[in-house]
Amino acid sequence: MSLKGYIIKRTIYNLFILYIVATLNFAIFRLMPGDPVRAAVIGDPRASLYRDELIKLWGLDKPLWDQYWIYISTIFRGEFGISFVSGAPVAKEIMDRLPNTLLLMGTSTLLSLVLGIATGIVAAHHRGKKGDVAVVTASLTVYSFPIFWIGMLFLLVFSFYLGWFPLGGTITSLDVVRQGYIPFVMDVLWHLALPVIALTIYGYGGLTLIVRNALIDVLTEDYILTARAKGLDDRTVLYKHALKNAMLPLVTIIALSLAGCVGGAIITETIFSWYGIGKFTFDALMNLDYPVLQALFFIESALVIAANFVADILYGFLDPRVRY
Repeated sequence: MSLKGYIIKRTIYNLFILYIVATLNFAIFRLMPGDPVRAAVIGDPRASLYRDELIKLWGLDKPLWDQYWIYISTIFRGEFGISFVSGAPVAKEIMDRLPNTLLLMGTSTLLSLVLGIATGIVAAHHRGKKGDVAVVTASLTVYSFPIFWIGMLFLLVFSFYLGWFPLGGTITSLDVVRQGYIPFVMDVLWHLALPVIALTIYGYGGLTLIVRNALIDVLTEDYILTARAKGLDDRTVLYKHALKNAMLPLVTIIALSLAGCVGGAIITETIFSWYGIGKFTFDALMNLDYPVLQALFFIESALVIAANFVADILYGFLDPRVRY
């Protein structure tokens, strides 16, 4: 099969998978325990007066089949319905929070990739030496820490005790916006620092170990021995011959990491009260906000499918064997 035929086949397959995901996405949230109407009106003494009106407004009185087709039609229109909690279009709610999540996740993902790949190369190049042992030990240590523990530790030490960083949020107040562009940017970066550092530390450890192991496997191949026998220096062998082939398993990891930038970090954003997609997901789960949950899970699933598809195509360019 040619590369073009492979792309067409994978495209059709991925579209079918996306439809299955959308269907399961609808069913899962309808099977969840709890009542979204009750979650929306809890604590309101007038709840009994407009409970039935809310059920009609949200279309929950319609048969599941009708609700399913309404849900599918909103996906194709890119609207995703109306939030049960805010009453605003879900697409607008997502777009309001998306820049903050892209800033947080994009920065931390980029830093994790750079640090992880760099330290992984160093560790593999000095395999068995003190530098390798130190890198592996540090990577295993930070990778074993739960992200919620890292986040809460940072808040306790650097925010509560030392007072170097805020206790959470995206900006201090709306007054910062009125002060000008530079004070606003500095305030956002001040709030951004701790969650970015926490996510970078958490992601760096695993990437370092993956890069190191992939490079060590490649460095034991016969063609690396041949390259060294030809008199090529270690730097040329490492970066020109070994690294390119070691990058193959990293392509999928990098693609999925970039796809995860949109979904946000639910635990980290919740701990640091970051106004992003991750915290939005947590709030929607607590309030049983079906349209929001369906939209977020569908978007994230679509991005993961697309990331895998792009990784498959890149494999064909990085490794000629895949084309055949």
